[in-house]
Amino acid sequence: MAVTVSLVFLFGLVLFFLLRNHSLSFGAAFAAVMFGFFLASTGAAGPINSLAAAVVVHAIPNP
Repeated sequence: MAVTVSLVFLFGLVLFFLLRNHSLSFGAAFAAVMFGFFLASTGAAGPINSLAAAVVVHAIPNP
């Protein structure tokens, strides 16, 4: 759960800065958010969450 919340925060922050720098239009940002929202309700959500958690957990070295 903590990995998911942090990824949501990270992607939200990236989206915010893209919108602020006018690198991304509001329509494209809305489409990206809606795509993610509807993708989360499909069968692909489980494997995507597992992949993201594996990448994040194993990419960060333990001190």
